[in-house]
Amino acid sequence: MTIFGARMKFKLQAQDPLSKARAGEITTDHGSIQTPIFMPVGTAGTVKAVHQHELKNDIQAQIILGNTYHLYLRPGLDVLESAGGLHKFNGWDGPILTDSGGYQVYSLSEVRKIKEEGVTFRSHIDGSKHLFTPENVMDIQRTIGADIIMAFDECTPYPCDYIYAKKSIEMTHRWLKRCCERFDSTEPKYGYSQTLFPIVQGSVYKDLRVKSAEVIASFEREGNAIGGLSVGEPAEEMYAMTELVCDILPAQKPRYLMGVGTPVNILENIALGVDMFDCVMPTRNARNGMLFTKNGIINIKNEKWKNDFSAIEADSDLASDKFYTKAYLRHLIHSGEMLGAQIATLHNLHFYLWLVKTAREKIISGEFYNWKKTMVDRLAQRL
Repeated sequence: MTIFGARMKFKLQAQDPLSKARAGEITTDHGSIQTPIFMPVGTAGTVKAVHQHELKNDIQAQIILGNTYHLYLRPGLDVLESAGGLHKFNGWDGPILTDSGGYQVYSLSEVRKIKEEGVTFRSHIDGSKHLFTPENVMDIQRTIGADIIMAFDECTPYPCDYIYAKKSIEMTHRWLKRCCERFDSTEPKYGYSQTLFPIVQGSVYKDLRVKSAEVIASFEREGNAIGGLSVGEPAEEMYAMTELVCDILPAQKPRYLMGVGTPVNILENIALGVDMFDCVMPTRNARNGMLFTKNGIINIKNEKWKNDFSAIEADSDLASDKFYTKAYLRHLIHSGEMLGAQIATLHNLHFYLWLVKTAREKIISGEFYNWKKTMVDRLAQRL
């Protein structure tokens, strides 16, 4: 078997003296990523309501997500391959990460059967029947062409009984072996390298999380992910599982906490040693009028903003934050105008990227722990 090694690199640059927070740099063929980092979610090949130039210049995103399940169903692999991969198709020239589609198969597809071979499911679009296996999900992600691709796993629901969770991680580990064998025996399609991240599962059971983290670490891939959290469990459970797993996963490789979360969740998990985050919250909540700011959370639909002609966030370096008023944005969201979703989404993503960038600066300067304590109280306030 010919092995085509991935060339992604991770360099640890600083460690906070009073927590487990760290700053680092991931290098891919599409550019470098300064960690800790938040990755805007572009499920179907687009970060909803945002142009690529806004992502790069205004939001200052360094890496974005795509989703295997959605892209496989629409536009389909033929279109993506003809385009030369997702980067060429959507015009984003920075790094991309694709989720394996496992979570979507379980959450979106009402009719599904999980077997050792893989998962049979029906499309949420037209009801057509499909099969995802560890092997073909690697092939699909080769065709999509992301820089970082995720192993195919089973994401257990919450709550989940112990026996089911135990059987699930055992199958996820067997599937991981198959993912690695397929990935290592195939080549990237578009002339740049790809990297495979395995995923730690185990619900909220400490012994299962420890076992899964040990197994995942033993595969010695270039980075590792933590899945199956932020699915309804209390925040304290999430933090406990994250800390447990981060203490086992190798320090010299990036750690990605999938699907997390609120600004407070992000800061708390950075303090536990997580490097990478993604979540639909800043984009989805923006479309519903929820704004995350440096001083707390604004529900722009509330009556109190109706005659507030102050800037959305006066001390922001985002032009639209200073140009538009709260009253105007409230009017747009209230009226269902598309521009409202655009302005609010730009704001929230810019804020999330500001948050992780500032966290990084504080880690490097040794001030993260005290800054985080102050920010956590402030960010949770309802304004």
